[in-house]
Amino acid sequence: MTLYTHQSSNIRKTWFLMTGFLLGIIILGFILSYVYGNPNLLYGAFVISLLLNISAYWFSDKIVLSMAHAKRIESKNDYPELWNTMENLCITAGLPMPKLYIINDPAPNAFAAGRDKNHSVVAVTTGLLPLLTKSELEGVLAHELSHIGNRDMLVQTVVVVFAGLITFVANLAMHTSSIGRDDRKNPIFLILGILTIILAPIAATIIKLAVSREREFLADATGALITRYPEALASALQKINNFHQPMRVQSNAIAHLYISDPTGLNGKKDEHHNHNKVSWVAKLFMTHPPVEERIKKLLNGRELGD
Repeated sequence: MTLYTHQSSNIRKTWFLMTGFLLGIIILGFILSYVYGNPNLLYGAFVISLLLNISAYWFSDKIVLSMAHAKRIESKNDYPELWNTMENLCITAGLPMPKLYIINDPAPNAFAAGRDKNHSVVAVTTGLLPLLTKSELEGVLAHELSHIGNRDMLVQTVVVVFAGLITFVANLAMHTSSIGRDDRKNPIFLILGILTIILAPIAATIIKLAVSREREFLADATGALITRYPEALASALQKINNFHQPMRVQSNAIAHLYISDPTGLNGKKDEHHNHNKVSWVAKLFMTHPPVEERIKKLLNGRELGD
């Protein structure tokens, strides 16, 4: 499987997951509207969730930068290699130069944010720059540019709207469990309603994280196509993964934006094994795919160094 087919596969998987979200919302609305006799529950929640998340999307870069304690790089002279590398990659990718930011943190990491390619930012930690070679840095920055070019912030905002809507409706239904309920209601639908209220938020979280992981795979493939050197990004991911130190400033709200899990836990190895083994259940709740999987996809199944 080539990087091009990986790219196409990730896009198809994202659309599949988004369709699953929509079907989930429809089923949730149908069951709860029947049980509680109040379809306005779903409509009201959708409007509230949409308005809140549109405002968050519009100011996403400012919100994320503030939460990450990132500072703007005002001059090319401050970080010339970083600036020049990004400038060259933007020419190759056909994207405008994003605003560059630095995070004072020894843990190597990076993220991209912004509502579109003309309002985008890329931030890297101070620990990333001395750790990577020039080609590895290119790989990481190309990955972040890919998030911008693939409009991942828009995708993530839509996902958050869907997940927030499902969770909000389920919680609201739980606190208004007596509304519309009478003896004439079908007991099967009442049971379905209770199960839906309990399971819907869990399912929404799992799908949201699955979309996030697929976008990481997509950014890996797209970034490697920009540089034409997948081995460099694979090597950079391995170095970042081996560092294991958590970032000083963390927030669950933006953890999925980073190129690697900011908690430093994603790459920790079992002391009794030579490689990571992540159970399928653990994968469901990870913000990032296991690094070994990302590297093998980049190298078409080969081990790093083969």
